[in-house]
Amino acid sequence: MPETATLTLPDGRVLELPVVVGTENEHAIDISRLRAESGYVTIDDGYMNTGSCKSEITFIDGEKGILRYRGYPVEDLAKNCSFVETSQLLIWGELPSPEERRHFSHLLTENSALPEDFRRHFAGFPVHAHPMSIMSAMINALQSYDLPGLIIDDEEEFERVSAALMSKVRTIAAAAYKSSVGEPIMYPRYDLRYVENFLHMMFSRPYRDYVPSAEATSALNLFFLLHADHEQNCSTSTVRMVASGQANLYASAAAGVCALWGRLHGGANQAVMEMLTYIRASGMSVKEYVAKVKDRSDGIRLMGFGHRVYRAFDPRAVLLKDACDKLLNAMQIDDPRLDIARQLEEAALNDDYFISRKLYPNVDFYSGIILTALGIPVEMFTVLFAIGRMPGWIAHWKEIYDAPQTKIYRPRQVYTGPVKREWLNRFQREKGMTDSRGFKVPEELRTTQAPQSQSLPS
Repeated sequence: MPETATLTLPDGRVLELPVVVGTENEHAIDISRLRAESGYVTIDDGYMNTGSCKSEITFIDGEKGILRYRGYPVEDLAKNCSFVETSQLLIWGELPSPEERRHFSHLLTENSALPEDFRRHFAGFPVHAHPMSIMSAMINALQSYDLPGLIIDDEEEFERVSAALMSKVRTIAAAAYKSSVGEPIMYPRYDLRYVENFLHMMFSRPYRDYVPSAEATSALNLFFLLHADHEQNCSTSTVRMVASGQANLYASAAAGVCALWGRLHGGANQAVMEMLTYIRASGMSVKEYVAKVKDRSDGIRLMGFGHRVYRAFDPRAVLLKDACDKLLNAMQIDDPRLDIARQLEEAALNDDYFISRKLYPNVDFYSGIILTALGIPVEMFTVLFAIGRMPGWIAHWKEIYDAPQTKIYRPRQVYTGPVKREWLNRFQREKGMTDSRGFKVPEELRTTQAPQSQSLPS
């Protein structure tokens, strides 16, 4: 017999709730019929204990430091696959054959350029506009060109649209950067692969091509791969919620960009570099800063350490640390903040205060250092996160689209506002018949007579 959990309500009623077991032996209690059968709903602030869906895309075990895409350990993918191959795995469920890989690469190349009249939209933003606001707006605008009918009719069309979105999002990102620094927008090149093409559009000029080093290309490819999906985080859950209303792929992805923009989500690696900049500008030593973090009374935090999901270590951070070391050794960059980062890493990894609290460097710590070493400005950090996360968003949108039983997401709430109250017109409210919160004033305390020569305001 199927396993069940028993819930006893305050009035004595007993409900049998089905237990759902995932392929990795995760157990969940199915409460989808709870309100219909009992009149109760659950409260779970921040959805910390609520499974919003069943998904076949990504598995995380935060206690053991495990991250797998479609069953493959992320360590194996980082060693053996490119970001594009990993994207195909996430979206379609299997690693591509050589022919499928070549075909998708062709689609990425053919769909990398922006329409000429579309490029003029960048001039409509002020120079100081944040690249994330430009990216969100441009993805929404792009659907008018790529999805005139809004509905994707078949698998071939979906593959083309997925490639177009993945490819053009990096073109949009580079164009937003070029516009912000007053440089000409660069066209993508037909002969460059995904990561090299993005770096070309970011840093080349009409009179000088930028040629990235092998270490730079490898580090950014790994950055994209390790950010490609991360289960039901804030932005991915946003994409799924928007998609559940049958919104098109581009609108759903644009919503994901807006959710990712938040400082507590995609902006974490930016906070790391701001911390390093602060340490440098303050003149304090790393030892002094760590002491202030441990004191806690100063309210100073150690950014880029610890993780909400991972309780042992972040597997992505282990991989990025190695790439970070190789990149810094190869590039010989003279940036004092990077020296501070290395000192901070060493201090935290050897301090019992942080070790006992499992505050290890996370993916944001090393990714911020890598992006800085590559010359990516801080305001572009979250934009690159969005480029990397795009295949995951596409995969989750497809999972919603392919499940005909999917219902529009509609969370419940427990209302805690005022109970029903009597409506009073403006004159009555101005004469004190309600208090400052709008609640009705006792009758013996009211002043209700209006001046005879004055009509009530309309």
